[in-house]
Parts: sequence; structure tokens; C-alpha cells
Amino acid sequence: MIPELGQFSLILALLLVMLQVGFSFIGATHNNQLWMSVGTSATRGQFIFTGMAFVCLAYAFYANDFSVLYVASNSNSALPLEYRLAAVWGGHEGSILLWTTTLSLWTIAVTLFSRHLPAVFRARLIGTMGLISIGFLMFCLFTSNPFDRLIPAALDGRDLNPLLQDPGMVFHPPVLYMGYVGFSVAFGFAIAALLGGELTQQWARWTRTWTTAAWIFLTVGIAFGSEWAYYELGWGGWWFWDAVENASFMPWLVGTALIHSLAVTEKRGAFKLWTVLLAIVAFSLSLLGTFLVRSGVLTSVHAFATDPERGLFILIFLGLVIGGALILFALRAPQVGLGGRFGMVSRESFLLSNNVIMIAATGAVMLGTLYPLFLDALGMGKISVGPPYFDAVFVPVMTPAIFLMGLAIFSKWKNDDLPTLAKRLKWAFAVSAATALLLPLVLGKWTPLISLGVLMALWIFTTAFVSLRQRLQQRQQGWLPALFGLPRAYLGMIVAHLGVAVFITGVTMVKGYEVEQDLRMSPGESAQIGGYVFRFEGVSDAVGPNYIAAKGLFKVTRNDKLVAMLVPEKRTYMVQNMPMTEAAIQTGFFRDLYVSLGEPIGDDAWAVRIYIKPFVQWIWGGCLLMAAGGLLAILDPRYRRRKKDEQIAP
Repeated sequence: MIPELGQFSLILALLLVMLQVGFSFIGATHNNQLWMSVGTSATRGQFIFTGMAFVCLAYAFYANDFSVLYVASNSNSALPLEYRLAAVWGGHEGSILLWTTTLSLWTIAVTLFSRHLPAVFRARLIGTMGLISIGFLMFCLFTSNPFDRLIPAALDGRDLNPLLQDPGMVFHPPVLYMGYVGFSVAFGFAIAALLGGELTQQWARWTRTWTTAAWIFLTVGIAFGSEWAYYELGWGGWWFWDAVENASFMPWLVGTALIHSLAVTEKRGAFKLWTVLLAIVAFSLSLLGTFLVRSGVLTSVHAFATDPERGLFILIFLGLVIGGALILFALRAPQVGLGGRFGMVSRESFLLSNNVIMIAATGAVMLGTLYPLFLDALGMGKISVGPPYFDAVFVPVMTPAIFLMGLAIFSKWKNDDLPTLAKRLKWAFAVSAATALLLPLVLGKWTPLISLGVLMALWIFTTAFVSLRQRLQQRQQGWLPALFGLPRAYLGMIVAHLGVAVFITGVTMVKGYEVEQDLRMSPGESAQIGGYVFRFEGVSDAVGPNYIAAKGLFKVTRNDKLVAMLVPEKRTYMVQNMPMTEAAIQTGFFRDLYVSLGEPIGDDAWAVRIYIKPFVQWIWGGCLLMAAGGLLAILDPRYRRRKKDEQIAP
């Protein structure tokens, strides 16, 4: 009866969220405190029953209940326990339930941590998030029910996709969904403010906290996914511009623009309409990503659904949410006002330019992602848009944004003087440019792209360093007390910008200086690559819980000193009879040694792929630094301060 209990919990959650929406909006309309409090209580009930449904599905996987169709399709009795539990979100139905549960978690968090907001505004916010929950609960119950029974029950399951049988599956989807779904809070703040007809600087302050929290989760989730692909797929890449990768990257770009736009709205009261529009677009792109992954319109390692009925449901829901939000925006925009004025040379101007560039970059990614789908839908043939397009378009578009990052740190609010700004930054630019020209020559390979990458990274490093030094000098005390005395929001900005610089360094170095060789190797043979000697010692057989494997052994030396013993595997998962490559990686601060075992090619020889990847770990280290910067920013006491005179439009 556990699956039936889960099904019943979803039905109760849907009924409660309908009460949440009705009581919240009607109570807000009539300023009825009792009705608004009922809406808040319904939110908590929805969270309890949605969570109960999720626990019931997890128990069905734990107990190997193959009378549940979803469990039989995505699990197996030989599957290790950690992957059985991760299989809860390993398929379409479970991933939708995870989305719904995550949305209820964000909603309950809003009710707990936004009690200081005016009751009417809070009710509108909770009601808006409830409308989104209704859509996903209906989707879950009517087209993607994870509790459907299989009669008669299967003797065993089909197993989880071997690509997903990895520790990354345990962490990556929940963290990514926390980011995806978290933008619903920013969306709710935007709709609630539009319904009230006014946006204030206090509105921007509280929206900024929630938006940054969602952005942190999305940043970490994308980084997890990228590193997972790097070591799991065996091809040595960290980003392939896959359509589903792009589906998470587009809301990240718009979310980054939104955070900076909220900073301007909070500080200067400017960009009000632009900020609201970005909040709508960020969540809309999260919904678009859901449509791409779960509608069956594309084929990907990440895509789950192939049922057109599900795709139609999501498309209609997408149209209702985005269309309704944009109509409300068009109707209410004239009441909001334009905000403060600013000069052509000012921090506002640079941040606005940066925002526009990020939106242009998002448009370029969206074009490359959706254009092949439109052509296919119109019967005009199939085309593939891959890394060459994105590399050729994305880098030139984003390059100006990197330079504007350095300018914005030093520029003044409202108005600034360009010659004075140039004087403050001349040494930072000179050092960056000189190093960018000379460093690649010292490293033995110079190309325009390597030099450009080094220039961009150093530009961010140097401008952040100069800005920090000036702030510390102004405090006229020891550097350590002065450092701890700086606002956390400012320190968070510096750390996040340094994270971007570290990320660019990693990308530049690995693309410019990586070494790759495909070899035919027999036991006892050696290959010298990049100053390292890789000796193939041979292959042994191994048996895992649900797979058999051929395990290669490679001895890596440099100058006759042992560096690493690498053990790549070629696995065959027995239930699906699917081969998988498990790369062996020796991770270092400045380089990775990467060995991938291919197929046997006769006479005890094997196909082997060897990479030396300089600075590749800096890519994910940079992402974590960005997230750490965001965390520092939301820990700033100013965002937790409760002021009696703080008002948000009712």
C-alpha cells in the first residue's frame, strides 16, 4: 500500500495547493488576515504531503517493489543501494516529482524566512508560487505518475541507465533542481510586485537574497554536471554544448544578469522594469529547460521523456506561465516608473551594458539550441549545431562583458569621468596586456585565443586586486582587521569575480595546451606523452555488483620517478548488456593525467586514449569560487536586518 499512500499524498497536496492559491489571492485582494494565514498554513500542508509522496517513492525503490512501473523501469535487484535511491530521480516521472518537491521546499522556505514582508505582498508571492505548483502536481498526477502499478509485477527491473550509475547522480540533479526551481521565488517576487503596481529598493533587497541563493545552487549544479561528464563519459571533455547542458546554462546567464540588475535597483532605484523582466525570463528559461528535457523533442544523455502528450502539457503550461507574466508586465509596467537617472559613464551604465551582452549571449545559445528543433518540426531536415558554432559565437559576444566587469568595479554610481577612470585602471590594463603577450611565448605556444584568454583572466585578477587594495588603504588599519571590516557583499563580489578569472584561466590553458593521443597498446608497451611515460602493464578481469569489467593498469613515470598507477575500466552492465568506459584520472592542481580504455583490437592489444590536461581542475574550482562569493554576499547582515520602516508595496 505504500505506492497508494504516495498517490493519495499527491492528490492531497494538489487540493491543498489549490486552497493555498485561492485563500492567498482572495485574502490579499480584501486584505483579510485570516484568509491569508490559511493560505500560509495550506503551504505547509502541501510541503508535508509532497514530501511524503517523495518518501513513498524512495521506499518503493529501496524495497525493490517491481509492481510499480516506474521502479521496474529504472531499477534492478542487483543495483547498489545508493544508486537505487538516486534512481528515484533517474527517470522522467521521478524527476518531475523531484521538481515538485523542490518547489514545495522553496515555498515553505519563503513562508518561514519572509515573515517580515507585508502580509499582502507575502500572500501574493505565496499564491504565485502555488500556481506553479498546481501545474507541476497536475503534470505529475495526470501524465507522469510515478506510482502507476505494473500488473502482473515484474520479476526484476530493467536497471538504471549505466551512464547514471555514478556518485554524480546522487548529488547533481538535486542541486541543479534547487537552482532551476529557486528562480521561481524571484519570479514570484516579480509578479507580486507587479500586482501591487510598485517596485521599491527594499523589494530589490529581498529579491536579491533569494535570487542569489538559487544562482549559487545552479552554479554548483552545473559544475557538478560538467565534472561528472568529464570523468564518466571517457571523452575527456568538460562541456559539449549539449542541448540539455544549454538548458541549464541559459537561466544561469540570465540569473547572473538579474543579480547585477537587482544590485542597481537596490542601490539607485534604477532598472526597475528591466529587473522584473529578467526575473520573468530567468524562470521562463527554467521551464523551457524542463520542456526540452522531458518533452521528447531531443535526444540526449540527460533527456528522459519520449511521450508527445507530456511535451504538449509542458508546452501549454509554459505558454500560460510566460504569456500570463508578460501580459501582466505589459499592463503594469507604466505604473512602476523608470527609476533614477545615470550618465553614460557610470557604474549603472556599465552594468546595464553587461546585462545586455549576457542577454545577447543567451540568445546566441538559444538560437543554436532551438534552431535544429524548429527545422526538424517544420520538416525541413535535420541539422546538428555543435561546439564550432558556440565557440565561434559565444566567446566574441562575452569578451566585452569580461572587460566591463573590471570597469564596473571602479566606476562611480550615477556619473563618472572617463579619463579619471582610465587613469585609475592604466596599470591594471598594462600589466594584463604585457603578461598576456609574453606568457604564452614562455609556455611555448602562442595563439590569439590563448593570449585573449590570459588577458581576460588577468584583467579580472588585477582590477579586483587594485579595488581591494584601495578599500583596505582607506580604512587606515592593519590589513587583516580592515579585510574583515569590509562589507560581506563587497567581498562576495570580489571572490565571485576571482572565480570567473580562475574559470577563464582553466578554460584557456586546457584548450590551448592539452595533449591528446589515441594509441594501440599491448601489455609491456610504453608511450611518452608530454614528458610523462605511460607503460601499459596489462588487463585483468573484475566483477562488480551488477557488471563485469576489464581493468587496465598503467604505470605513469616522469624522469624515472613513479607519478601514478592508473586503472581505467571497460565495463559491461549485465542487465542491459551495455558497455561503459570508466576513465582513470590522476588529479593535480596544475594538470590532470587522464587514461581511457577503449575496445580490444586483437593480439592482446587495446585502443587507449591518453590526455594531459593542464589546469582543468581550475574550471570547477572557479565555479566553486563564484558560488562562495554568492554565499558571502547573502550572509551580509544588511540582507537580514529587520527595519520597522522597511516597506514593500502592498
